[in-house]
Amino acid sequence: MTVDLEARVRDVPDFPKPGILFRDLTPLWADPVALDAALAALTGPVEELEIGLVVAPEARGYVLGAALARALGAGFVLARKPGRLPAATRRVEYALEYGTDVLEVNEDAFPPGARVLVHDDLLATGGTAAAVCRLAEEAGAKVVACAFLLELTGLGGRDALAPRDVHAVLSLPAAE
Repeated sequence: MTVDLEARVRDVPDFPKPGILFRDLTPLWADPVALDAALAALTGPVEELEIGLVVAPEARGYVLGAALARALGAGFVLARKPGRLPAATRRVEYALEYGTDVLEVNEDAFPPGARVLVHDDLLATGGTAAAVCRLAEEAGAKVVACAFLLELTGLGGRDALAPRDVHAVLSLPAAE
């Protein structure tokens, strides 16, 4: 059975502020058939890449990140906001549209040479995903691909991740 995943993405105009069209994935995640189809679509393009670890930023990257790791027979690494991991951490500061943010992973999260898949629910400008890639690469791991459930086109996310391999299940314009 084919599932129309795009039909399960809810458009919320003017959220979180006027002029923004928010693409809400929660209806897709709430539908078990769509959730299964989304996981299969994420897994397909990367299953032959011999992924050792999937890393995802909090919080929405975790929704499918751990399941994706499980489907690939890989481990899962949490990229968290500062101060939320109990052991020694590696951190990266990155630019946002209006300021900066920080993500951390455990210092020992990436063995040298580990083959890593970076995952998040959504690719927009690519800043968060690029920061996660830096965390892995600075630890000596190799980011072999980036995988997203939804790519918002027109915001330069793929360019920010170049030359890395980028896969997206759905592609929608950032605004309509």
